[in-house]
Amino acid sequence: MADTAIPDTASSVPAPGAAPTGRGKVVTVRARSPWRWVLRVLVIGYLFFLVVWPVALVAKQTFSRGIEPVLAALRQPDVVFAFQLTLSIAFWAVLINTVFGIVISLLLTRYTFPGRRALSALIDLPLSVSPIVVGLALLLVYSGRTGWLGQTLESAGLQIIYAPPGMILATAFVSLPLMIRELVPVLTEIGPLTEQAARSLGASPLQSFLQITVPAIKWALLYGVVLSLARSLGEFGAVKIVSGGVAMRTQSATLLVEQRYQQFGPDNTITAYTAAFILALIAVLALVVVTSLRPKEDY
Repeated sequence: MADTAIPDTASSVPAPGAAPTGRGKVVTVRARSPWRWVLRVLVIGYLFFLVVWPVALVAKQTFSRGIEPVLAALRQPDVVFAFQLTLSIAFWAVLINTVFGIVISLLLTRYTFPGRRALSALIDLPLSVSPIVVGLALLLVYSGRTGWLGQTLESAGLQIIYAPPGMILATAFVSLPLMIRELVPVLTEIGPLTEQAARSLGASPLQSFLQITVPAIKWALLYGVVLSLARSLGEFGAVKIVSGGVAMRTQSATLLVEQRYQQFGPDNTITAYTAAFILALIAVLALVVVTSLRPKEDY
């Protein structure tokens, strides 16, 4: 769909696709392409069959026996523990990614140094590598038996693998690019001139960051937090490798879904669907809240 814009002057000559108003003004006429509706139908159909329909089926199966089995599933101790552990892991992973995401984004956009392009490409590694590979790599580094650092850390009383710290590391690793890829374009667009002007007027680097940079990137930062949270809540592959999936110890909500779905019995199936539905609901609600709070001029 193309727009033909004509200056608003008395001597303006209407161009093809533009209609004169009688006073020298020209009204832009939007060319209506017959393919517009075809593309809309294709996109809506694609999203429906790929996203909406599967999630709707999960919700349907969750409440197929009514609300009481769902409430009973949510009261089970291992389910409560799994969600508490998942929320704790997601909180620390998002916090780590927020701090290091801001630092790395500022490093990429405000400084020039050898290896800058390599660092930028390396950030996308978690998006291109299977989470299973990530978990295996962490296992080789931090395992207490064969890891390079595992024995040293365990002798100091810190267990990484088959413990929450390893699950946090794995989750933070796979979700880090989501934060950085939200911040880098915004920091590049606003540029460093405003920050430099604030420093020239006597502002400290911290004051310049808090009063100039943070307000400019607040929506990108918020979206990065939400995307990282959704990714952290749903992480499975890397967490499965480094956690062991022991109930009431290192079993996250996604691992609980897998275990209960593979077990026989309608109660286990309902528990699996309930946990999956809650995870999806949290992610959807977070996106809806952020979208509703975002100013319209930012779209």
